[in-house]
Amino acid sequence: MIKLICSDIDGTLLNAERELSRKTISALGKLKQELPIVLISARMPSAMRYLQKQLGILNQPMVAYNGGLVLSENSVKQSTTIPIELVREIVNFNTHDLHLSLYHNEDWYVPEVDYWAKREINNTKVNPNLKTNEEVLKLWNETKAGAHKIMCMGDAEMVGEFYNHLAKKLPEDLNLYRSKDTYIEISPKQISKRSAIEFLIASEFNIEMNEVMSFGDNYNDIEMLKACGLGLAVGNARKEVKNVADEVINNAKEDGVADFLHSYFKLD
Repeated sequence: MIKLICSDIDGTLLNAERELSRKTISALGKLKQELPIVLISARMPSAMRYLQKQLGILNQPMVAYNGGLVLSENSVKQSTTIPIELVREIVNFNTHDLHLSLYHNEDWYVPEVDYWAKREINNTKVNPNLKTNEEVLKLWNETKAGAHKIMCMGDAEMVGEFYNHLAKKLPEDLNLYRSKDTYIEISPKQISKRSAIEFLIASEFNIEMNEVMSFGDNYNDIEMLKACGLGLAVGNARKEVKNVADEVINNAKEDGVADFLHSYFKLD
Protein backbone atom coordinates (compact mmCIF):
# COMPACT_ATOMS: atom_id res chain seq x y z
CA MET A 1 0.00 0.00 0.00
CA ILE A 2 1.35 3.42 -0.99
CA LYS A 3 1.67 5.81 1.96
CA LEU A 4 3.90 8.57 0.49
CA ILE A 5 4.29 10.21 -2.93
CA CYS A 6 7.62 11.81 -3.88
CA SER A 7 8.04 13.64 -7.17
CA ASP A 8 10.81 15.34 -9.05
CA ILE A 9 9.83 18.71 -10.54
CA ASP A 10 11.59 19.72 -13.77
CA GLY A 11 10.93 17.34 -16.64
CA THR A 12 8.54 15.34 -14.47
CA LEU A 13 5.79 17.37 -12.82
CA LEU A 14 5.79 20.58 -14.87
CA ASN A 15 4.21 21.14 -18.29
CA ALA A 16 5.72 22.72 -21.43
CA GLU A 17 5.39 26.19 -19.84
CA ARG A 18 7.35 24.92 -16.79
CA GLU A 19 4.22 25.27 -14.70
CA LEU A 20 1.90 22.98 -12.78
CA SER A 21 -1.13 22.27 -14.96
CA ARG A 22 -4.63 22.50 -13.54
CA LYS A 23 -4.94 18.74 -13.97
CA THR A 24 -1.82 18.10 -11.88
CA ILE A 25 -2.90 20.53 -9.15
CA SER A 26 -6.33 18.88 -9.08
CA ALA A 27 -5.00 15.30 -8.87
CA LEU A 28 -2.53 16.05 -6.10
CA GLY A 29 -5.14 18.20 -4.37
CA LYS A 30 -7.44 15.20 -4.09
CA LEU A 31 -4.66 13.05 -2.64
CA LYS A 32 -3.03 15.46 -0.19
CA GLN A 33 -5.66 14.76 2.49
CA GLU A 34 -5.02 11.02 2.21
CA LEU A 35 -1.23 10.82 2.15
CA PRO A 36 1.82 13.12 2.25
CA ILE A 37 3.22 14.54 -0.98
CA VAL A 38 6.87 15.56 -1.05
CA LEU A 39 8.57 17.55 -3.82
CA ILE A 40 12.14 16.35 -4.31
CA SER A 41 14.39 18.33 -6.62
CA ALA A 42 17.80 19.73 -7.49
CA ARG A 43 16.21 23.16 -7.04
CA MET A 44 16.80 25.51 -4.13
CA PRO A 45 14.00 25.81 -1.53
CA SER A 46 12.58 29.14 -2.74
CA ALA A 47 12.30 27.71 -6.26
CA MET A 48 10.13 24.93 -4.82
CA ARG A 49 8.05 26.74 -2.21
CA TYR A 50 5.79 28.57 -4.71
CA LEU A 51 4.95 25.16 -6.22
CA GLN A 52 4.22 23.76 -2.76
CA LYS A 53 1.90 26.73 -2.23
CA GLN A 54 0.05 26.09 -5.50
CA LEU A 55 -0.43 22.46 -4.46
CA GLY A 56 -1.48 23.40 -0.91
CA ILE A 57 1.29 21.30 0.68
CA LEU A 58 3.33 23.96 2.49
CA ASN A 59 2.87 21.85 5.63
CA GLN A 60 4.75 18.94 4.02
CA PRO A 61 8.53 18.41 3.96
CA MET A 62 10.55 19.26 0.87
CA VAL A 63 13.84 17.91 -0.40
CA ALA A 64 16.06 20.49 -2.12
CA TYR A 65 19.48 20.27 -3.78
CA ASN A 66 19.14 16.58 -4.76
CA GLY A 67 18.90 15.61 -1.09
CA GLY A 68 21.42 18.07 0.31
CA LEU A 69 18.78 19.98 2.27
CA VAL A 70 15.66 18.50 3.86
CA LEU A 71 13.16 21.01 5.26
CA SER A 72 9.90 20.61 7.12
CA GLU A 73 7.74 23.69 7.76
CA ASN A 74 10.79 25.90 7.11
CA SER A 75 12.84 24.04 9.71
CA VAL A 76 16.09 22.38 8.58
CA LYS A 77 15.90 18.66 9.30
CA GLN A 78 19.08 17.61 7.49
CA SER A 79 21.80 19.60 5.74
CA THR A 80 24.84 18.32 3.82
CA THR A 81 27.21 20.64 1.96
CA ILE A 82 30.36 20.53 -0.14
CA PRO A 83 33.09 21.81 2.24
CA ILE A 84 34.52 25.22 1.37
CA GLU A 85 38.00 23.80 0.68
CA LEU A 86 36.45 21.59 -2.01
CA VAL A 87 34.37 24.48 -3.39
CA ARG A 88 37.60 26.46 -3.75
CA GLU A 89 39.21 23.57 -5.64
CA ILE A 90 36.25 23.38 -8.04
CA VAL A 91 36.35 27.16 -8.63
CA ASN A 92 40.11 26.99 -9.28
CA PHE A 93 39.62 24.13 -11.75
CA ASN A 94 37.35 26.39 -13.84
CA THR A 95 40.03 27.57 -16.28
CA HIS A 96 37.52 27.85 -19.17
CA ASP A 97 35.59 30.55 -17.29
CA LEU A 98 32.36 28.54 -17.33
CA HIS A 99 29.40 29.95 -15.39
CA LEU A 100 29.47 28.63 -11.81
CA SER A 101 26.41 29.31 -9.66
CA LEU A 102 26.98 28.69 -5.95
CA TYR A 103 24.10 27.76 -3.63
CA HIS A 104 23.72 27.67 0.14
CA ASN A 105 20.35 27.38 1.88
CA GLU A 106 18.15 30.14 0.39
CA ASP A 107 21.06 31.98 -1.25
CA TRP A 108 21.98 31.68 -4.92
CA TYR A 109 25.13 33.52 -6.01
CA VAL A 110 26.08 34.30 -9.62
CA PRO A 111 29.20 36.12 -10.85
CA GLU A 112 27.10 38.00 -13.43
CA VAL A 113 23.55 37.99 -14.75
CA ASP A 114 24.53 36.39 -18.04
CA TYR A 115 22.63 34.15 -20.48
CA TRP A 116 22.85 31.19 -18.07
CA ALA A 117 21.70 33.10 -15.02
CA LYS A 118 18.77 34.55 -16.98
CA ARG A 119 17.74 31.03 -18.02
CA GLU A 120 17.69 29.86 -14.43
CA ILE A 121 15.80 32.98 -13.30
CA ASN A 122 13.17 32.21 -15.94
CA ASN A 123 13.00 28.53 -15.01
CA THR A 124 12.90 28.86 -11.22
CA LYS A 125 11.28 32.27 -10.62
CA VAL A 126 14.14 33.16 -8.22
CA ASN A 127 16.54 36.10 -8.44
CA PRO A 128 20.21 35.51 -7.55
CA ASN A 129 22.69 37.52 -5.48
CA LEU A 130 25.45 39.11 -7.56
CA LYS A 131 28.90 38.14 -6.24
CA THR A 132 31.99 36.73 -7.90
CA ASN A 133 32.93 33.17 -6.96
CA GLU A 134 35.91 34.58 -5.03
CA GLU A 135 33.67 36.95 -3.07
CA VAL A 136 31.38 34.05 -2.15
CA LEU A 137 34.37 31.98 -1.02
CA LYS A 138 35.50 34.84 1.20
CA LEU A 139 32.00 35.19 2.68
CA TRP A 140 31.65 31.45 3.28
CA ASN A 141 35.10 31.27 4.80
CA GLU A 142 33.97 33.81 7.40
CA THR A 143 30.64 32.08 8.08
CA LYS A 144 32.05 28.52 7.88
CA ALA A 145 29.50 27.66 5.18
CA GLY A 146 29.75 25.27 2.25
CA ALA A 147 27.82 24.71 -0.99
CA HIS A 148 24.59 22.76 -1.03
CA LYS A 149 24.98 22.75 -4.81
CA ILE A 150 27.20 24.13 -7.53
CA MET A 151 25.73 24.55 -11.00
CA CYS A 152 28.14 24.66 -13.91
CA MET A 153 26.72 25.97 -17.19
CA GLY A 154 28.26 26.76 -20.56
CA ASP A 155 29.40 25.44 -23.92
CA ALA A 156 28.66 21.70 -24.13
CA GLU A 157 32.19 20.68 -25.11
CA MET A 158 33.82 22.76 -22.36
CA VAL A 159 31.26 21.53 -19.82
CA GLY A 160 32.10 17.98 -20.88
CA GLU A 161 35.81 18.61 -20.30
CA PHE A 162 35.08 20.10 -16.88
CA TYR A 163 32.90 17.11 -15.99
CA ASN A 164 35.65 14.66 -16.94
CA HIS A 165 38.22 16.65 -14.98
CA LEU A 166 36.08 16.70 -11.81
CA ALA A 167 35.16 13.03 -12.19
CA LYS A 168 38.84 12.12 -12.43
CA LYS A 169 40.12 14.43 -9.68
CA LEU A 170 37.35 14.19 -7.07
CA PRO A 171 35.48 10.89 -7.61
CA GLU A 172 35.07 10.17 -3.89
CA ASP A 173 33.81 13.64 -2.98
CA LEU A 174 31.21 14.69 -5.54
CA ASN A 175 28.03 13.59 -7.26
CA LEU A 176 28.08 14.96 -10.82
CA TYR A 177 24.89 15.07 -12.92
CA ARG A 178 24.77 16.14 -16.57
CA SER A 179 21.13 17.21 -16.47
CA LYS A 180 21.73 18.66 -19.97
CA ASP A 181 24.85 18.65 -22.10
CA THR A 182 25.36 22.31 -21.14
CA TYR A 183 24.84 21.73 -17.39
CA ILE A 184 26.56 19.95 -14.51
CA GLU A 185 24.84 19.78 -11.13
CA ILE A 186 27.48 19.23 -8.45
CA SER A 187 26.50 17.98 -4.99
CA PRO A 188 28.10 16.14 -2.05
CA LYS A 189 28.87 12.46 -2.71
CA GLN A 190 27.12 11.16 0.40
CA ILE A 191 23.63 12.43 -0.47
CA SER A 192 20.98 11.57 -3.05
CA LYS A 193 17.23 11.72 -3.47
CA ARG A 194 17.14 8.16 -2.18
CA SER A 195 19.07 9.03 1.00
CA ALA A 196 16.73 11.97 1.62
CA ILE A 197 13.64 9.76 1.34
CA GLU A 198 15.24 7.19 3.66
CA PHE A 199 15.82 9.99 6.17
CA LEU A 200 12.23 11.24 5.86
CA ILE A 201 10.54 7.86 6.22
CA ALA A 202 12.59 7.20 9.36
CA SER A 203 12.22 10.64 10.96
CA GLU A 204 8.88 12.00 9.76
CA PHE A 205 6.59 9.28 8.43
CA ASN A 206 7.52 5.96 10.08
CA ILE A 207 6.86 3.91 6.94
CA GLU A 208 8.88 1.54 4.73
CA MET A 209 10.58 2.28 1.42
CA ASN A 210 8.29 -0.18 -0.36
CA GLU A 211 5.34 2.06 0.62
CA VAL A 212 6.72 5.03 -1.36
CA MET A 213 5.69 6.00 -4.90
CA SER A 214 8.18 8.19 -6.77
CA PHE A 215 8.28 9.96 -10.14
CA GLY A 216 11.35 11.10 -12.10
CA ASP A 217 12.98 11.67 -15.46
CA ASN A 218 16.73 12.22 -15.10
CA TYR A 219 19.95 10.57 -13.91
CA ASN A 220 19.61 11.95 -10.38
CA ASP A 221 16.26 10.12 -10.08
CA ILE A 222 17.62 6.63 -10.82
CA GLU A 223 18.52 5.63 -7.26
CA MET A 224 15.19 6.94 -5.98
CA LEU A 225 13.11 5.04 -8.53
CA LYS A 226 15.04 1.82 -7.94
CA ALA A 227 14.66 2.01 -4.15
CA CYS A 228 10.99 2.96 -3.87
CA GLY A 229 8.14 0.47 -3.85
CA LEU A 230 6.79 1.97 -7.06
CA GLY A 231 9.19 3.97 -9.22
CA LEU A 232 7.64 5.70 -12.23
CA ALA A 233 9.50 7.25 -15.16
CA VAL A 234 7.72 9.82 -17.32
CA GLY A 235 7.69 9.12 -21.07
CA ASN A 236 10.25 11.85 -21.75
CA ALA A 237 12.72 10.38 -19.23
CA ARG A 238 16.23 9.37 -20.22
CA LYS A 239 16.60 5.78 -21.40
CA GLU A 240 18.64 4.81 -18.32
CA VAL A 241 15.82 6.07 -16.07
CA LYS A 242 13.15 4.16 -17.98
CA ASN A 243 15.25 1.00 -17.69
CA VAL A 244 15.11 1.02 -13.87
CA ALA A 245 11.49 2.17 -13.47
CA ASP A 246 8.68 -0.19 -12.54
CA GLU A 247 6.58 1.47 -15.21
CA VAL A 248 6.89 4.18 -17.86
CA ILE A 249 3.99 6.62 -17.87
CA ASN A 250 2.96 9.45 -20.23
CA ASN A 251 5.17 12.46 -20.93
CA ALA A 252 5.43 15.25 -18.38
CA LYS A 253 4.14 17.79 -20.92
CA GLU A 254 1.04 15.60 -21.37
CA ASP A 255 0.20 15.42 -17.64
CA GLY A 256 1.74 11.97 -17.25
CA VAL A 257 1.93 12.13 -13.44
CA ALA A 258 -1.65 13.40 -13.08
CA ASP A 259 -3.02 10.74 -15.46
CA PHE A 260 -1.20 7.99 -13.60
CA LEU A 261 -2.45 9.20 -10.22
CA HIS A 262 -6.03 9.34 -11.52
CA SER A 263 -5.75 5.77 -12.79
CA TYR A 264 -3.86 4.28 -9.82
CA PHE A 265 -5.92 5.86 -7.04
CA LYS A 266 -9.18 5.81 -9.05
CA LEU A 267 -9.75 9.53 -8.61
CA ASP A 268 -13.01 11.11 -9.84
